[in-house]
Amino acid sequence: MRKLLLLVGGIVFVDTMFFAALTPLLPDYVDEFNLSKAGAGVLSGAYPAGALLGGVPSGIAAARIGARPTAVAGLIIIAVTTFVFATADSLVLLDLSRFAQGFGSALAWTAGLTWLVSETPPAHRGQTIGSAMAAAIVGALFGPVLGGVASVVGQALAFGAAGLVAVALAAWALTTRAPPRAERQPFRVLLAALRGRRIMLGIWLVALPALLFGTLSVLAPLRLEVLGFGAVAIGALWLGTAALEAFINPWVGRISDRVGRFRPMRISVLAAAVVSVLLPWPGSGLALAALVVAAGVSFGSFWTPAMSLLADEAENRGLEYAYAFAVINLAWAPGQALGSSGAGALAHLTSDAVPYLLLATTCLLTFALLWRSTRSS
Repeated sequence: MRKLLLLVGGIVFVDTMFFAALTPLLPDYVDEFNLSKAGAGVLSGAYPAGALLGGVPSGIAAARIGARPTAVAGLIIIAVTTFVFATADSLVLLDLSRFAQGFGSALAWTAGLTWLVSETPPAHRGQTIGSAMAAAIVGALFGPVLGGVASVVGQALAFGAAGLVAVALAAWALTTRAPPRAERQPFRVLLAALRGRRIMLGIWLVALPALLFGTLSVLAPLRLEVLGFGAVAIGALWLGTAALEAFINPWVGRISDRVGRFRPMRISVLAAAVVSVLLPWPGSGLALAALVVAAGVSFGSFWTPAMSLLADEAENRGLEYAYAFAVINLAWAPGQALGSSGAGALAHLTSDAVPYLLLATTCLLTFALLWRSTRSS
């Protein structure tokens, strides 16, 4: 079990590392291609848009042909498109390669988590998912560092070397015992499950932090650059933030195993509302950096209990885990894409305060919904 956790942790690590590597490079692309905030949002949102397109196919592939071959295919796609992105010389090619990266991410993410959860006892599901999420967050931690290194040594060298890690993980997966194959389920079983109230609530609680992070990943780096932060400094800030998230997520998972999935999320969503209200106003880089750290911790503590809730409901309904984790991609991707492109466009038309305050209002409404819930998991 430990070896499998290390393998799946490596898969989600690589996935989030390449996703987050754009953060410190985004201001450079804005300058090179003369992008508006809306254009920056499109580039940032191309990856989650690809993950959205790959959401349903990833679930079908993991359920029909197995988690192992699906994970390997996703890793190879990530490796190839990462090299294309690193050597691209046009904005169109950058957008397309990020989009294809996101599609590969959906395959790898869905298959990896399906593989892991299918062999985890229900009583330890939150802790196990929390550990996998910690690996994902460490990947997000190293992503901006990779982007910062690429800004110094060159993207082809930095991203090419990192792409070899994805290839090595694909080889490791091929030599690892495949999970037992579940009985094939028709796709209509997933469609029927989507009518469940708790399934829909779990989907929303995956989408909301994605929306929050998508907004933060576009607006915060651009504002930090205005306040004097360079690519390396922005990468270091995301490094420290992700380190705290990685430490907190297994702990949140253990708590959710003991007290239920909803209680930790109530605290997280209220904290997210407060931080979102404060983010537009700092006039100093250090003050904004402190709020970015607080935002990362509060936004990131949603993932583990929300994903555990979806896995619990999949088991209760007899739903194939591959479909449950495909739903996670379908929830995360629109939130991340809308947060990136939508918030960038809205901020361009108005100001940074408008998308942040809209998100704060959304968080407060979600808190009210969770507070009124009478059932706990």
